[in-house]
Amino acid sequence: MKIGLYYAMPGEIESLLTAQNAQPLQTVAGVSFYQIRPDVIACTGGVSKVNAAMATQLLISLYQPDLVLNAGVAGCFENVPIGTLILAEDFIQHDVDTTGVGDPLGLVSTVNRITFPTSDLGRARAAMDKTGYPYRVGRVATGDWFAIESDRARKIYADFAPLACEMEGCAVAQVCLRNEVPFMAIKSVSDCIMEHHDFNFNFPEAMRDLNTVVMAFVDALEE
Repeated sequence: MKIGLYYAMPGEIESLLTAQNAQPLQTVAGVSFYQIRPDVIACTGGVSKVNAAMATQLLISLYQPDLVLNAGVAGCFENVPIGTLILAEDFIQHDVDTTGVGDPLGLVSTVNRITFPTSDLGRARAAMDKTGYPYRVGRVATGDWFAIESDRARKIYADFAPLACEMEGCAVAQVCLRNEVPFMAIKSVSDCIMEHHDFNFNFPEAMRDLNTVVMAFVDALEE
């Protein structure tokens, strides 16, 4: 099984890079691709939905993975410890709104759907169980906005009831859907969105265990 890993930021992939694989296999349209091991190709595509979609299509077209796994940090709508792991069960795009022409909020045209389920959640949960790390399962909201405590955040939660919010995952999911490539996602909580007075974006703590879990998850999927 060949697995493609999508990360938004170089800092998210950093702990996977060694002296042997630190140089990209190639960089195409600003997207760098790395051979993490023979069966794992990873890329860093950039923050936001357009960057994520472009990089995911390149990953699929150039390397034909059997599965795309999106890993990275996300804000959480619940007050949980930084570094809490989330296995995504589905994604929505909170900033898609064509209600003015009668569509339901969040409907993505062309594919005509609101929710983008991840692939084989039962298998994904079994793989996460084998990693030995505790985790949550839930919906992730994607949009081109860094979520902070605000009326906008409260509306996203009221409309879609997500557990987490970030800026790339549903774009990756949509590209995978159109290419008929299975898709899964693991997020690590970097901040708690609704903590107005004590807001703390802690990237290092969010990344502390993430890639250890990602590779253990990949190993479990391949067993």
